[in-house]
Amino acid sequence: MIFQVVLILNTIWFLMGFNVFSLRNQIFAKLLVPRAQRDTPVFGILAESGKFLGGFNLSLALLNILLLLNQSEFSGDIQRAVLLFVFAVTHGSQFAYNVPVVLQNRIGKGPWQVKGVMRFIFITDFLMMVLNLVVAFWFYF
Repeated sequence: MIFQVVLILNTIWFLMGFNVFSLRNQIFAKLLVPRAQRDTPVFGILAESGKFLGGFNLSLALLNILLLLNQSEFSGDIQRAVLLFVFAVTHGSQFAYNVPVVLQNRIGKGPWQVKGVMRFIFITDFLMMVLNLVVAFWFYF
């Protein structure tokens, strides 16, 4: 049961990432680019590059859906642990690469502000990392 819950949460989170990066890429860019700089060509480039990130999120959501639909193929505890560990690394990398930005924010610097929606994303990736990691270790040991 816990494996299914984690896969469902992963699916929802990755689909949300696909939505904001690919389908609503202008919103993604607005989260990072200050209002005064949104009329520059770089804003459009960043918005379009979000679609690339969305593609990764879509593939990860699809993998979680396929795992949910084919659980009998991945019924071994070690298999499940490995899959969840990889998802933990995925979420963890999103968290880890934002840590320096948060630290820079504390001294009034940083390429973007980690507040509001960005803080929600930052915290959720951390929580998803921990959840996947804990359940992976539970299956492994």
